[in-house]
Amino acid sequence: MIQNVLSIVVALGLLITFHEFGHFFVARRCGVKVLRFSVGFGKPIYRYVGKTGTEYTLAMIPLGGYVRMLDEREGNVPETLRDQTFNSKTVWQRIAIVAAGPVANFILAIVIYGLVALLGVQSIAPKVGNISTNSPVSQTQLQIGDEFVAIAGESVTSWEDVNLVLASLIGKTGTIMVRYQSEGGGSLHEDAIHFDRWLVGEEPDNLIRAFGVSPWQPEVLPIVAQVVAGGAAESAGFLADDQILAINGVVIKNWQQVVSLVQKSPNKALRIEVQRQQNVTVLTLTPNSMEQNGRVIGYAGLAVVPPKWDDSLIRERQYGVFESLNYGVEQTYKMVSLTVSSIGKMLQGLISVDNLSGPITIAKVASASADSGLQSFLKFMAYLSVSLGVLNLLPIPMLDGGHLLFFGIEAIRRKPVSEKIQGLAYRLGASLLFALMAVAIFNDIARL
Repeated sequence: MIQNVLSIVVALGLLITFHEFGHFFVARRCGVKVLRFSVGFGKPIYRYVGKTGTEYTLAMIPLGGYVRMLDEREGNVPETLRDQTFNSKTVWQRIAIVAAGPVANFILAIVIYGLVALLGVQSIAPKVGNISTNSPVSQTQLQIGDEFVAIAGESVTSWEDVNLVLASLIGKTGTIMVRYQSEGGGSLHEDAIHFDRWLVGEEPDNLIRAFGVSPWQPEVLPIVAQVVAGGAAESAGFLADDQILAINGVVIKNWQQVVSLVQKSPNKALRIEVQRQQNVTVLTLTPNSMEQNGRVIGYAGLAVVPPKWDDSLIRERQYGVFESLNYGVEQTYKMVSLTVSSIGKMLQGLISVDNLSGPITIAKVASASADSGLQSFLKFMAYLSVSLGVLNLLPIPMLDGGHLLFFGIEAIRRKPVSEKIQGLAYRLGASLLFALMAVAIFNDIARL
């Protein structure tokens, strides 16, 4: 629990600090006096006043931050300090100061993705393990064991690549081409897939499954690797290295059968035959119950011997410093494009607002990515940084994009938008933001 909370605080704290530092850095370079640099909202828990008079604050609620600059619109300013006010700067300097926050988030994403590349990028080849009937892929001649090479003109070398391409195809109407290679490095094939408003209004939990395929996985033998202390399996008498032969008379060939039968049997006794060394032993297992995705399932407390992957399916690449930087730029560009496209499709009604996520979902994903390892956590942070940058550039008053919109109008008209119009726009913007946040939090709660 403590680790989960720390992972959330670290992720949000770093992203917010970097965003606000962008505003702070450019404001100082433009000669603007910064009164306060705050990470978080609410009651300060730490304060420090620097040599230039800037107050650095760490507040209790780590869901935002701000940089307060000297501004004549917010109160009287001594004559000696008027040249250091935000409002006294040229419109282009003000645009640079406001845009610096989102730009800082994009720079941070590039750095994080570059670090991931330096650590080495490992992925699983997009080899097909199953094909669903009446799915987009069922329109092709794709076979189990074939490997995707390109989808909709985008080359794919991993399931992560496939997922990103599919995300960009939501709402698609028309024809795309799919290229794939026969199992064992055979010949290349290309087939057409026809879409008609694909996944419009839906909230798929897995885009790859919605496309009609599942990743190939090596068969997992039903051999116990570990028995969880205090769990139902320990009470039933399971031991490490037991091989499950049958459950309630059903012959067991792989671990997925075990998982399926156990999950369907919360608090129900199961007769299980296991091979233990040279003997066959009969055990009675009564799975405990637990809630998952809104339904009650059985849980035994068993860990399986991990399968051995074919080395040819594991793709690993090491990057040098300059290659890593290029990788960071490419990945950031892809995520910016995907985020902008998704927002556009949501405005068109092609993507349901049910896909909006709030702080609860962010916390859950941060926790899960931290549990999955350093690289997963870094990728999550990079994506969140991109999202923060893009969302702040939306032309909504109260956000950086709203300020940039007003400054852009000022640059064209050569005079600022009236205070009355700006005030009305900020109130409307605040209402819109609160409404979006309410929808996002409602969606979070609905997913619990």
